[in-house]
Amino acid sequence: MKTILSLFLLVSVIAMGNAQPSYKIDRSKSSVQFAVRNMKIRTVKGTFSGMQGTVVLDAQNPENSQFNVCIDAASVDTKSAKRDKHLRNEDFFDVDKYPKICFESTKVAQTNTGFIATGNLSMRGITKEVRIAFTQKDLLLKGSFSIQRPDFKVGKNGGFMVGKTVQLEIVCWLQPQ
Repeated sequence: MKTILSLFLLVSVIAMGNAQPSYKIDRSKSSVQFAVRNMKIRTVKGTFSGMQGTVVLDAQNPENSQFNVCIDAASVDTKSAKRDKHLRNEDFFDVDKYPKICFESTKVAQTNTGFIATGNLSMRGITKEVRIAFTQKDLLLKGSFSIQRPDFKVGKNGGFMVGKTVQLEIVCWLQPQ
């Protein structure tokens, strides 16, 4: 019994020594902004809110970091109720069938200007690998990347009405758990 207790204490001490800071996302401050060309003459901008999930962040050893984050697809907001209703239907995000858009990292690495999180982005039942460049300042993470809208079957495949490339900007405020 003494040996088992000693082994348990040793494992606990080792695990605590290797524990990484874990955070939850502050939903009220965090969002994803997007921009996409419309009819090749203007850009439509919007946001998603309702970001939630967990982040394990180790800036000193980024390979120990992990992101598991989702946003509420129905939270899409372009400041046009008619457009937002259309974006929620089956032609675009199909929020009844696919209520969440999620990212789960597989690798985090440091760069000269910040970090790169590589992982799987899942939207409309389709998962693709993406790379998100991001910076960290205290409890604020800011990231950016782009996706090809047709890769996720969001909207029609043509690029005239809605551009194929979507630019995304992430603002993520963290709270210690």
